[in-house]
Amino acid sequence: MPLTELIAKEDDRIGRLAEQVDRGVEGAAGNLKQAEDRQSQWLRRRKLRRQELERQRALTLQSVERITSVIILPHPERNEPGIANLRPDPETEAIAMRVVMDYERQKGRHVQDVHEQNLGYDITSLDTHSGELLIEVKGIAGSTGTVCLTPNEKRVAEDRADCYWLYVVTNCKSDSPLLREPIFQPARMPGHEVKKVDHYYLTLSDISPASTDPRRYPAGRMDNDR
Repeated sequence: MPLTELIAKEDDRIGRLAEQVDRGVEGAAGNLKQAEDRQSQWLRRRKLRRQELERQRALTLQSVERITSVIILPHPERNEPGIANLRPDPETEAIAMRVVMDYERQKGRHVQDVHEQNLGYDITSLDTHSGELLIEVKGIAGSTGTVCLTPNEKRVAEDRADCYWLYVVTNCKSDSPLLREPIFQPARMPGHEVKKVDHYYLTLSDISPASTDPRRYPAGRMDNDR
């Protein structure tokens, strides 16, 4: 259900509760305060969403200038345990998404798959009482392992900490995938930053005498390099 529709329904509820307050109905004042708080929350979410859309509209494609060319090769350690889990597994990801979306629908929420939009989360789940949830889904083939947040996912988890959740599904390659306890505000958890600097080296035996011929370099180059 769109936020605008939720806000409109809350308007109607606030109007009815205000009448009850005027008539002195017991408990109406407390219910009115809760309705006003929910509406304020959804108004803030709508404002943030509109600001985000405006920023996206401001992005325009200018003239393209090629700066360099890059050759991408398979990672030399791609089969090592610390690297292998970084490779996408479409089957595992699809199973995890299905499990999470089924779970959210069973909770009576309106679920939307947005994983192809690169928003920093995979699913939006709208609850008429608690508002919108942003859910990042991670799947693990076995019963244990690690999950990785991309820089974009971590940034959004920090920026939208009030409604960002991490759902991890294990045993995706078995007959009984298991949704672990959902994690609220995963950015607050102690993550481990992964950095790797690629470098290249030459051994002296690789350098042929011809490559050090002074005539192959501009005047003074070899002197400055000594």
